Amino acid sequence: MFGRIFWRDGRLSIMPIRSDTVSEQRRSEIMRAVKSQGNKDTELALARFFRQHQIAGWRRAYSLCGKPDFVFPKLRVVIFVDGCFWHGCPRCYRRPASNTKYWDSKVSKNRQRDRKVRVTLRRCGWRVLRIWEHELARKNQSRLLRRLQVALL
Repeated sequence: MFGRIFWRDGRLSIMPIRSDTVSEQRRSEIMRAVKSQGNKDTELALARFFRQHQIAGWRRAYSLCGKPDFVFPKLRVVIFVDGCFWHGCPRCYRRPASNTKYWDSKVSKNRQRDRKVRVTLRRCGWRVLRIWEHELARKNQSRLLRRLQVALL
């Protein structure tokens, strides 16, 4: 793959394709800063959604296998809010162009862990609901509300 071809100083030049705009060290720092809890686009958005629709009885930071984002202890329902990128959403996930082996392995391991946690919690009598990040978008909220109402009955 050549990259971007353009004219410079009266001659043809080729700019190599870079999949990242920052150095490897800086990318590593950025990725290390990604938190596993309290994400504004996922967990905090769902907490806001619960409050908006007066859905009560949920707890956060509840000690259970897999660290669910929300737990309804009386109903024995756990909710995980999965980021579309990190958990390989079938609708939204786009594999990065560089370091594909690493990302394929990373997402695959996340999916395997998600399955293992789901099976373990179900065997312990919990109902497990997984919500994709894209389901929190305003246009999907009526569908999300119906899913939650069914799960919390």
